Amino acid sequence: MKLHFLFLGILTGLSVAAERPNIVMVLIDDMGLMDTSVPFLAGEDGSPRKHLLNDLYHTPNMERLAANGFRASRFYANSVCSPTRASIMNGQSSARHRTTQWIRPTGINGGQHDPADWNWKGLGKKDVTMPRLLKAAGYHTIHCGKGHFGPFKSEGEDPRGVGFDVNIAGGAIGRPSSFYGKDGYGHVKGTSKTHAVPGLEEYRGTDTYLTEACTIEVNKEIVKAVEAKMPFFAYVSHYAVHSPFHGDPRFEKRYADKEVSAKGKAFATMIEGIDKSLGDILDQLEKLKVAENTLVIFLGDNGTDAPLGKTHDHSCSAPLKGKKGTHYEGGMRVPFIAAWAKPSDAAIQKSYPIAQGVIDAKSIGTIHDLLPTILEVSGAGAPKEHVLDGASLWSWMSGKAVKQPQQFLMHFPHSHRSSYYTVYIENDWKLILHHHKEGAERHELFDLSKDPYEKANLAAGNPAELKRMRKAMLAELKKADAQPSKPFKSLEEMMGE
Repeated sequence: MKLHFLFLGILTGLSVAAERPNIVMVLIDDMGLMDTSVPFLAGEDGSPRKHLLNDLYHTPNMERLAANGFRASRFYANSVCSPTRASIMNGQSSARHRTTQWIRPTGINGGQHDPADWNWKGLGKKDVTMPRLLKAAGYHTIHCGKGHFGPFKSEGEDPRGVGFDVNIAGGAIGRPSSFYGKDGYGHVKGTSKTHAVPGLEEYRGTDTYLTEACTIEVNKEIVKAVEAKMPFFAYVSHYAVHSPFHGDPRFEKRYADKEVSAKGKAFATMIEGIDKSLGDILDQLEKLKVAENTLVIFLGDNGTDAPLGKTHDHSCSAPLKGKKGTHYEGGMRVPFIAAWAKPSDAAIQKSYPIAQGVIDAKSIGTIHDLLPTILEVSGAGAPKEHVLDGASLWSWMSGKAVKQPQQFLMHFPHSHRSSYYTVYIENDWKLILHHHKEGAERHELFDLSKDPYEKANLAAGNPAELKRMRKAMLAELKKADAQPSKPFKSLEEMMGE
C-alpha cells in the first residue's frame, strides 16, 4: 500500500467525531448457523424459529448480543477457513485474492487439478488489510487467537505482518494440537508439535482451557488501549470450535445426559466456552465504560464441523444440508450478529443505528461486506486502486433498504469434502458447477426461496434459468480474474462453453 493512502486514511479518520467507535470482531472457527441456542432461521412469518440443534446448545451471551442487535439467516462465507479469513481482511472474493484453499502451514496444499500458482502464501506486508487501514487511521489493533494468514516462514505467519500491533497466540497453524493448558496447548503434549499454539507461555502446565487463556489476554489488551485513550480494533479469532474435539471441562455436566456422541458433547462444551468468552468481553467493555462506543460483530468462518452426522446430508446443520468443506448451505452459511455492546442514545449510535432484536431471513450479507462496513464507521480510508467486492452493511443492519449486492461467489478449484466446484448465488437462485463432472451431475440448481434445504435439483427441468445463471457465474469469475482448475486453459473451457 502506498504512503499517500496511509496519510489519506489518517486524515479521514481524524475528520470523524472525536469518539471514534471501538470495534470487536469475534470470529469462531468452524461454527455453523445452527451451533447455538440463538435461532438464525425464521418461519414463514419472518420470526425466529428454533430447531432441534438449537436446543442442544447453551449460548446465553449470544442470545444477549442478538437481543441487542441484528442477525442474519443468509450470511455467507467460504466453506473453508483461509479463504474466508483473507476475504475478511481485504474485502475481496477468494476468486480475486486467490487464497482459494486452506493454507497448510508446512507448504503448498495441492491436489491433482489445483491451479499451480494459487495464493498459498496468503497475506503479507504489502497487502491492503483491515488492521493496516485501521492502524493508519489511529486505531490500536489487537489480534488474539487463530491467524492462519500464511504458512511458516511467510510474512503472514505472525499477524503483525498483516498489520496488527499486538499478536496473542496467533501463527501459521489452523488448529491446535491441544486445547488444554496442562498439555501446553501442544508444547508439552499433543498430536503434532507443528500445531502447538505459539505464545501463552504463562498458561502452559495450568488447567486453563485455550479459549479462556485467549479471553483473559485480549481483555488485558483492551484495558491498555482504553487507558491509552486510543480507539481499538480487537480481532478475537478463537481456535475453538475446530477439531480436535477436546471438551471444555467447565461445562461438561450440562451435556452429560444429552443423546449425542462423546464428540458431540465435547463440541457442545466448546461452543459454550466461546459463548462465555463473548460474555466476558461484553462485561469488560461495560466495566471500562466503553460499551456504548463499541461495535461488536460476531460470526463464523465457514460452515459447521460438528461431529453429528454425515458430510453431505441433513444432519450436523439440520435442517440445512451439508457441513464445512461442502458446496451446500450448511457449509457456507455462518452465524452473524452485529450490535453495539450497550445500546444507548450515544452520538455514534445515532449516526450508525443497529436494529435491536431483528432477524433478516431473506437478504444476503457476505464476508466481502465486512471491510467496507468497518471502514465506513471508523472513518478509515481505503486505497482507490484496491478493489472491494463487497459493500457497507449499515443500511441493512439499521433495518432500512438493503444496499449491498445480493450475490455471492465461491470458487474452489481444489480437493476437499466437495472438490473442484464453483458456487454462485444471486438473490434466491443458487448454481453449483462441478468442474470435472459430466452430464446431469455437472450442475446443481436450487431456488432457495422454495427449497432452502436443497432437496430438489432444478438444473435439468429449468434450462432457461440454468443458462442465465451460468452466464452470470462466468461473468463474475472473469470480473475477479479467477483461476480455472487443471487441465482447463480458460474459465470458458472449465465451464464447457
